[in-house]
Amino acid sequence: MDRTARLFVAMFMIAAWVQTNTASAQTAADLVGTWTNAANINVRSDGSKVPVFGPNGKGLAIFDATGRFAIININPDTPKFASNNRAQGTAAENKAAVEGGIALYGIYTVGPDKVINFKVEGSTYPNWTGTDQKRVLASFSKDEFTWSLPASVGGTAEVSWRRVK
Repeated sequence: MDRTARLFVAMFMIAAWVQTNTASAQTAADLVGTWTNAANINVRSDGSKVPVFGPNGKGLAIFDATGRFAIININPDTPKFASNNRAQGTAAENKAAVEGGIALYGIYTVGPDKVINFKVEGSTYPNWTGTDQKRVLASFSKDEFTWSLPASVGGTAEVSWRRVK
């Protein structure tokens, strides 16, 4: 094999490796579908890690083909309200409910820089409503991905998702 052919083969192999090992979704279309939360970890400033929504945390993310998204994360072990009326929770029940879940929806795009961009139209955390948010992709494959972001509870959130089949 001559030098030119070897160079071509080497370049092809490098390109194939980069394509299969990239952490970035190629387009917003790569995210289209329903994803279940595999992990939602808060990395505190001291390096300790805790599950944001408890050991049994659940979540769902839906990305549609028109660029809309909805994300819900909850702690299913959050205590029920004794009154059985959402508008009549005690201070402790309301606090546990707020800490036990977060939801947001809006418009998403995927940038070439391993970032999912969210234009948040509404959130159960009012400080996020009307904001632009970024989720940095740490890994991405057809059926799993992980992103990180500054956590709404302080520290850094590392959130992993699996495609629902």
